[in-house]
Amino acid sequence: MTNLVNTFRFARLPVATDTFRTEVKAFLNSYADTTPADVRARSWTGFNADFSRKLAARGWVGIALPSEYGGANLDAFSRFVLVEELLAVGAPVSAHWIADRQSGQLILKYGTEAQRRFYLPKICAAEAFFCIGMSEPNAGSDLGSVSTRAIRKEHGWQLNGRKIWTTNAGNCQYMIALVRTSGTPDDRHRGLSQLIVDLSLPGVTVQPIKDLSGDAHFSEVFFDDVVLGDDAMIGAEGNGWEQVTAELAFERSGPERLYSSIVLLDCWIEYLRLSGTGAAHVAQIGRFATHLATLRNMSVAVTSQLARGASPVVAAALVKDLGTEFEQSIPAVIEAAICANPSDAIDAELYRTVVYLSQIAPTFSLRGGTREILRGMIARGLGLR
Repeated sequence: MTNLVNTFRFARLPVATDTFRTEVKAFLNSYADTTPADVRARSWTGFNADFSRKLAARGWVGIALPSEYGGANLDAFSRFVLVEELLAVGAPVSAHWIADRQSGQLILKYGTEAQRRFYLPKICAAEAFFCIGMSEPNAGSDLGSVSTRAIRKEHGWQLNGRKIWTTNAGNCQYMIALVRTSGTPDDRHRGLSQLIVDLSLPGVTVQPIKDLSGDAHFSEVFFDDVVLGDDAMIGAEGNGWEQVTAELAFERSGPERLYSSIVLLDCWIEYLRLSGTGAAHVAQIGRFATHLATLRNMSVAVTSQLARGASPVVAAALVKDLGTEFEQSIPAVIEAAICANPSDAIDAELYRTVVYLSQIAPTFSLRGGTREILRGMIARGLGLR
């Protein structure tokens, strides 16, 4: 049974990260000052390869990867600071996001030395972007039932199937796909493996999916007799479930599960300050600040576990579930506050920002695992089911 009390004991970032935070803030000041809030609110989905390369030039992509593979060899706490500051101003992180956060770490832990030497320097230079191939049309968040299949051939694998809700597949060079290499979907977690798929190969088709806002960062990806080499396999065949579970701990635990709506919150507070109408909303702003402080502390505590080499699956799921609920509450509350006084003149930038986040916020509790799946994991970890 997981002891969540011990997991989330008060945790602080090391004092040594303060200097790094100052450096990151200085770099980001010009971006935040010149980019409208409704554009910055798309931070998670803001694909900007040039911006990613500027970060890479400073050693800030693959920041926690070893220097021998092109990384900055900094710790998980430095990455926490970097991510927190990037999201706080709404910087466009989407291009390098997946590779930096989880694909690189997965390759480092489970990949062969040849895979590390080939992929990791490209990730750190922002020359190779990765997407995640997990969800499927008939599986969703139930990853144990995936049916995309790779069949062993003489010199590699033949891949058939499809993935859905794949972020930035049309802009990425590679996908790490969870596929079935033996058995059937009824076997659940047994027989699953992870493969690196070069998305430029014949037989790969990427079909964009538009969301309510009109953006098209999601995609459905089709594999029709895609031929992969032996070196496409990451880790041991059949070990995919253990690997993907470890990978999701990185995806679910960081500050990226807290700050998706923070640009809107800052924009609203500034509007209240300038309009002189903030007094009526002081209590609500205080609640937001209290919730954020608590969730941030929990996220730092999970980062501490990751830094020690642990895989805090249940704790990460809890942070993700509570964090996305907080993220979704911000546009809902601000939208209601604006509608409560329809005669007030609303700043156009604030209006565009709240409209965008109201449309996209439902996806916050889908990406990285639905609320129902996460709560099932938490219940099992606590011995409740």
